[in-house]
Amino acid sequence: MPRKTADANVEKDLGSSEKEEEIHKLSEWLAAVLHYLADDEVEEIDIEYLLSNTEGLRNWWDQYRENNRKNIEEEIKQSLANLTLEQLESIHETVKAKQ
Repeated sequence: MPRKTADANVEKDLGSSEKEEEIHKLSEWLAAVLHYLADDEVEEIDIEYLLSNTEGLRNWWDQYRENNRKNIEEEIKQSLANLTLEQLESIHETVKAKQ
């Protein structure tokens, strides 16, 4: 029986270690972004610059956007019933043009 408890603790520690690593990465990215925003010489915020010059941020952002895609799709589905026929036709034309 003690063996299972030890295994569970090891798994818990691994999960905790991974979470700490993720928190560390997010903290570094946040610091890089805030450092950029606080720079008095920056007159215009350049998201592309941030994504290109902050290691791993672009991959994280792309993954986040893809994970958020399902939420966006669901919000759109739910809002369709509230749109006018003209709005629906406009969306339909846009979709057809993309195909």
